[in-house]
Amino acid sequence: MQTSLSLRLATRLGPQPLKLAGAAALAVLLAMPALHLWTDPASSLHVSAYTLTLVGKILCYAIVALAMDLVWGYTGLLSLGHGLFFALGGYGMGMYLMRAIGHDGNYQSDLPDFMVFLDWKSLPWFWQGSEHLAWALCLAVGVPGLLALVFGWLAFRSRIKGVYFSIMTQALTYAAMLLFFRNETGFGGNNGFTDFKRILGYGIAAPGTRATLFLLTVLLLVAALAAGFWLVHSKFGRILTAIRDAESRLMFCGYNPLYYKLFIWVASAMLCGLAGALYVPQVGIINPGEMSPANSIEIAIWVAVGGRGSLIGPVLGAGFINAAKSWFTVAFPEYWLFFLGALFIATTLFLPRGLLGLLRSHKENA
Repeated sequence: MQTSLSLRLATRLGPQPLKLAGAAALAVLLAMPALHLWTDPASSLHVSAYTLTLVGKILCYAIVALAMDLVWGYTGLLSLGHGLFFALGGYGMGMYLMRAIGHDGNYQSDLPDFMVFLDWKSLPWFWQGSEHLAWALCLAVGVPGLLALVFGWLAFRSRIKGVYFSIMTQALTYAAMLLFFRNETGFGGNNGFTDFKRILGYGIAAPGTRATLFLLTVLLLVAALAAGFWLVHSKFGRILTAIRDAESRLMFCGYNPLYYKLFIWVASAMLCGLAGALYVPQVGIINPGEMSPANSIEIAIWVAVGGRGSLIGPVLGAGFINAAKSWFTVAFPEYWLFFLGALFIATTLFLPRGLLGLLRSHKENA
């Protein structure tokens, strides 16, 4: 009886409960850095460095899921290569962080340690300017964007879509991973970048730095959600959904889908690059493993489980799955992949609209 009354109340309020839940979640996220900095470590309210880093990492993944939803949920382009854009953004930031180590490295050289170990005599040309954070951010956004622009132009101009497009994006990611694993490419080989010391002169492990990076991640997620909602509810967004649902009919109406798909594809890649740039200083490492095709497939699972075509759903999916992963890989590490596979199958069979669709169906049936 009480449950039925609550559901009826939620139905009458419409989207208000979801808005209130979102506002409460945002308030908690904004309070976490303060609780980390200004509470006693022995207090039950204290947020540890581990917790702040873990939630910050999950928020970065949520941004990637949101970017994926724009191209898959709204435009119908299933990408199995978004992990590449995320990793490229991370490498752009990692280059700056490696240069910021200075003479504090193991070899006390102006070159990053891995270059000294491999007997490099000078920085490669593509490392020039990486000592500046502004340039590193340009690389983190520009390189994924440029790669997406070139790949998207060739693919969309040739009208490649469906499973063929997905396979091509996966092949691109796999090829990039193999390239970055090679020592001679100048990106640290299979070890990648790690052992960061500072950012803008501040210790990267300092509580204030962690709190600042966390807040920037929260702000980026909120800004991405706001921009996404504005975009999908505009005329441009309606054209994107028309491309997803009936591209041939849209072309008959006089629209050229090429430029619409290309814009959202490049914008999504650049957003992934920004997420990667915030991910690396919080986690403290970036290596070619982030480009693994399995990671890109997992991004698609986040979106499917949360509910594609909803913006909020993928954020929920990324949060739920990565929180579960953090627990499973500690408590039952050998069962994590089984759980993930079973979750995806169950979602496909019984929850085609994901977790958010389940919540909405409860409200409609109340």
